[in-house]
Amino acid sequence: MSDPLPREIRCVLVPVGDLRLLLPNATIAEVVTQSTPEPVEGAPRWLLGRIAWRGWRVPLVSFTRLAGTGEGDAGLTVRVAVLKALGGDPKLPFIAVLTQGFPRLTTLNAELIIPTHDGKELPEGVRAHVLVRDDVAMIPDLEWIEATLLGLLGGAEAGAADDDGEAARVSDLS
Repeated sequence: MSDPLPREIRCVLVPVGDLRLLLPNATIAEVVTQSTPEPVEGAPRWLLGRIAWRGWRVPLVSFTRLAGTGEGDAGLTVRVAVLKALGGDPKLPFIAVLTQGFPRLTTLNAELIIPTHDGKELPEGVRAHVLVRDDVAMIPDLEWIEATLLGLLGGAEAGAADDDGEAARVSDLS
């Protein structure tokens, strides 16, 4: 009996600074132009604030700051990738990540993802560093990021809708 073929996974490589984030394709809700975030008092350096998106106040994360990697070319047009949160908490249905460009769709299998190990411990918020074809990529620890954001933003206020009457309910967005 022969071995089954490796299962292919549809992913996106999201440019962040000098690296890429490797995420499941279904995670990306939308890519938008960066807007000025509303500051969050006492936030860590990697939480840039909250942005308004489709009636939600979405936390904006700088993954380069979180992971301690290079910021990349500051002259590139900066965009925001709005991600569907994976934790299922209705208080935080979305997270936004600063990006330099548009996510690139790719189809991968296990043979194309090569873990890199340089002997250093990974920072919180990072699951793995990998080589995907010729791109160095990070797999984020979205569960840690979501749990940390919920703790920082006070639970009920984490992704609360704006007060402009256009707020969408989580059940309407599924």
